[in-house]
Amino acid sequence: MALARRIAAAAAATMLLTPLAACGSDDEGGIPTLNLYQFPVQDMQTVIDTCNQAAAGRYEIAYQVLPRAADDQRVQMVRRLAAEDDSMDILGLDVTWTQEFASAHWIKDFTGADRAEIEEGTLAGPLASATYDGKLYAAPNNTNVQLLWYRKDLVPTPPATWDEMIQASLKLKAEGKPSQVLTMGAQYEGLVVLFNNLVASAGGHVVSDDGKTAVMDEGTVTALRVMRQFATAGVTSASFSNSIEDDVRLAFQNGDGAFQLNWPYVYSALQSDAPQLAPNVTWARYPAIDAGTPSRVTIGGSNLAVSAYSRHPDLAVDAVKCLRNAANQKFLAIKAGQPPSIESVYADPEMTKAYPMKQAILDELKDAAPRPLTPAYQNVSTVVAAQLSPPSAIDPARTAAELKKAIQDAIDSKGVLP
Repeated sequence: MALARRIAAAAAATMLLTPLAACGSDDEGGIPTLNLYQFPVQDMQTVIDTCNQAAAGRYEIAYQVLPRAADDQRVQMVRRLAAEDDSMDILGLDVTWTQEFASAHWIKDFTGADRAEIEEGTLAGPLASATYDGKLYAAPNNTNVQLLWYRKDLVPTPPATWDEMIQASLKLKAEGKPSQVLTMGAQYEGLVVLFNNLVASAGGHVVSDDGKTAVMDEGTVTALRVMRQFATAGVTSASFSNSIEDDVRLAFQNGDGAFQLNWPYVYSALQSDAPQLAPNVTWARYPAIDAGTPSRVTIGGSNLAVSAYSRHPDLAVDAVKCLRNAANQKFLAIKAGQPPSIESVYADPEMTKAYPMKQAILDELKDAAPRPLTPAYQNVSTVVAAQLSPPSAIDPARTAAELKKAIQDAIDSKGVLP
């Protein structure tokens, strides 16, 4: 998913943008060049410089910065890989693309000692997003989960469930206080994440474990029921069905909401953009559906993979291990707001100031939910977003039946984006 933090950081990487058509790894007689194709990340060049120095002349990583939007990133990579472009060495993938790229044989799997090194200390949730058909096709680079952000000056105790949150919002509304529950409801990936959070929290399944069959069990019907209740209870903003991450962040910073369901980047944004509000905002675990059963939330983040067409695959594997090692994950966590995928990094004292909410993130990561693991995820996401928009029009039983058919059609699609 294209996180708003990536967009905010993109300005710092603008100077790195170059025409990708001119990139190559023609290194005859010299140091091999490894092209890293990745979205803009603040201070990523510093990490690359560190790894180039550590390589001691064995290779040099070149940063080929992809567009800011996730869909545009995927289009560029898919077209190049379909053409078997051997100038691509390391690929920065959204966590939802691993299965698609692996099933198309565009990326190599990590084996033996390399796989063991990547898996050692990496959180299970991010690892699941990098795995396909029992093989590890990518190295989790960073991860993410949404939290409940709330006004502690309005709500002394955070709601544990969606029902409690809705009731608390209605009470504040009746008192004439800021009351809205702000989250993403536009027809895009953010709406799919909201649905997936609720499905996982209800113990439901959208797609079978092998990724080949639409399931849509009772847990999904429960999730749809909660979505409709939320959308029609009078607690959302008027623009809920058009809101994406930064719309939600800005509305909350402007004082419109008592609750916000969003990614951790909102913390640093509050400190810089709304310092008068920041002391009154704190965080808690994402609300559950049933009291006593913890919520499960959707993993975000990115993975690093090695192109199947790289002329230097062994060197690319070595570079990947450097780029995502614990020291570099900590650096980018602090500098670029990317939560680490390696558990030990969270215990580092330097993380406390940048991530005072780190324990809440870590708690959610330990039992987080992947998005449906299927090579056809992009198609599935598109049809799910369309069927759920606007959320106020959801009819749980009918929508579940329609979703099941639409998702199965998406899974059965034989084509990929050219």
